[in-house]
Amino acid sequence: MDDSWMKQDRPLILVTNQAHPDALAVLAGFARIDANPAEAPWPRAELFRRAAGADGLLAFMTDHVDDEFLAHCPNLRAIGCALKGADNFDLAACRARNVAVAVVPDLLTAPTAELALGLMIGLGRHIRAGDALVRGGGFAGWRPILFGAGLEGAVVGIIGMGAVGRGIAARLAGFACRRIIHHDPAVEGSVGLTGLLATADWVVLAAPLNRGTLHMIDGPALARLQPGALLVNIARGSLVDEAAVAAALQSGHLGGYAADAFELEDWARADRPSAIPAALLEHPRSLFTPHLGSAVVEVRRQIAMQAATALAEFFAGRPMPGRL
Repeated sequence: MDDSWMKQDRPLILVTNQAHPDALAVLAGFARIDANPAEAPWPRAELFRRAAGADGLLAFMTDHVDDEFLAHCPNLRAIGCALKGADNFDLAACRARNVAVAVVPDLLTAPTAELALGLMIGLGRHIRAGDALVRGGGFAGWRPILFGAGLEGAVVGIIGMGAVGRGIAARLAGFACRRIIHHDPAVEGSVGLTGLLATADWVVLAAPLNRGTLHMIDGPALARLQPGALLVNIARGSLVDEAAVAAALQSGHLGGYAADAFELEDWARADRPSAIPAALLEHPRSLFTPHLGSAVVEVRRQIAMQAATALAEFFAGRPMPGRL
């Protein structure tokens, strides 16, 4: 029996980036799938072409859903986001077109908090420079070099005490820090941003990106830091002004900068830069990872599965987990 007509009645789900096979299997259980098998996202023009008939979208960090995008997919009814922070998605535009949006609120917390500590230790203990020295053939035994900064006895300031900020604080509890302070007006015990910057040996950014936090760490904020303080950003690139960070590193006032997120990723900004400043990339007291916060095999599988399941629930007519 020819059942092709039944298949055509199933919703079409566009999967914009490489997704775990288990998540694709969930989608295949109720929908037709057009999935990107590559590591690189489709160019925007290709994405628009493929989205034209899509009923659902399994979306990732590289996607920017705005009025222009939505105009290219008039059939779109639901977006399952394999991510937590939805700043690259215009939620008001989605609501205006009755497009449901769901995120994965919890699974990214633990791996991102772990990476924050990894970046702190890597930056403070000059692991990048030490690795280069050994690989370059310059190691002939112990020498009194590359003395760095530890966590024991340090004052650590965390900006943003949502799930990730709390996860970082919990993990730091085992490192014998002198004090862990935080700035988050919504959380009890918060200190002012100016006071945190002036007090902390380490500043860790774990805040969401919005109008109030855009470039919250700019030139004047960096000037308030203690000389030699270390800055770590595992949240969103645009929490900092990267050019100002590069200048503070070059002047020696900032002791080091580590980041897992960069301004060029923040599609919500019409003026986002197209590249990381060369002065930042080239500075020896910097340490970077390519947005690896949740890049743990089982975690990424679970994230994709949860986003796919949200779509499955929506198209089955049931409440969509993680809906915003």
